Amino acid sequence: MTDDRLAAQFAFLNEADRLKSVLRATTLCDGSRPENSGEHSWHLALYALTLADQAEPGVDINRVIRMLLLHDLVEIDVGDVPIHSANGAAHASAATMQAEQRAADRIFGLLPPDLRDSFRALWDEFEAAETPDARFAKSLDRVQPVMANLQSGGGTWITYDVTLDQLDTRVGSKIARGAPRLWTWVRERALGYFS
Repeated sequence: MTDDRLAAQFAFLNEADRLKSVLRATTLCDGSRPENSGEHSWHLALYALTLADQAEPGVDINRVIRMLLLHDLVEIDVGDVPIHSANGAAHASAATMQAEQRAADRIFGLLPPDLRDSFRALWDEFEAAETPDARFAKSLDRVQPVMANLQSGGGTWITYDVTLDQLDTRVGSKIARGAPRLWTWVRERALGYFS
């Protein structure tokens, strides 16, 4: 039994390594190259650890970190859909959501049942963004690319000709929902870019 469990755990970990090959539109803060989804997930976990004081009372940062480490694994199959791209609105489409569900079934299905169910529940919670933990995790997932764009002199905002109104609508509302003080601070800096 132990050998089968370990084999399943390593099958999952080896599959998860493929996330490092999924390139995102967002660049590194220095603008030198696109980040990959593995780097993004690690950076978000560090964001949660560092910005824990911006969470609502009662948010469990350890759960948030676990969500953030798992949240983009479906991109192994589906790829990254930049929020400001022409396909960004399609991210919420039924077809994209179904593709992500299938990817979650496949990837988490590699694990032993207890881990499969636990990891999948965290992924589903993140996607629904209804709990305080998930709302904070979603906020960080939206704020990290904003900070990368600010640090790199515009980044994907230039690529996709993003306006302040689009930033407020597509990103700001999600950040403010889980971390309102954080959005106020970040938006003030974004105003400098868009003015």
